[in-house]
Amino acid sequence: MLPFLDGKTALSQVVADDLAAALDVLIPWNLRKRLDAEAPTHFTAPSGSNVPIDYEGEEGPKLAIRVQELFGLAVHPVIAGGRVPLLVELLSPAHRPVQVTRDLPGFWRGSYKDVRSDLRGRYPKHPWPDDPLTAPATRRAKPRGR
Repeated sequence: MLPFLDGKTALSQVVADDLAAALDVLIPWNLRKRLDAEAPTHFTAPSGSNVPIDYEGEEGPKLAIRVQELFGLAVHPVIAGGRVPLLVELLSPAHRPVQVTRDLPGFWRGSYKDVRSDLRGRYPKHPWPDDPLTAPATRRAKPRGR
């Protein structure tokens, strides 16, 4: 721990990265690997984006992600070996919250139709497929000329 905290005499001098590095040294490699698997810092979306997971909220681990980045995902995102579903805050293309769910398949079958009709008018340059489970996930708007 000394190299990470060397010269620091007050708690206010310790930044999060220093503390994380110091704690990392104390955790054996096999437990660190398990911790990374059970409580990852990021979720890899079907679109390819690595989206941070927020562990600080009262409602539990949360993922804030644009709807289009989850197209094609038929199962709800989970952590802790599948035991803990993430609270998914679905965002518009402008990163504004449009829905919160712990049941992504239920969202696709149910309220997606309402969200789609609302957002399709506001964001016509973005894809809003009838069947989001068969549509490719994307980070971008529709290509020009379409």
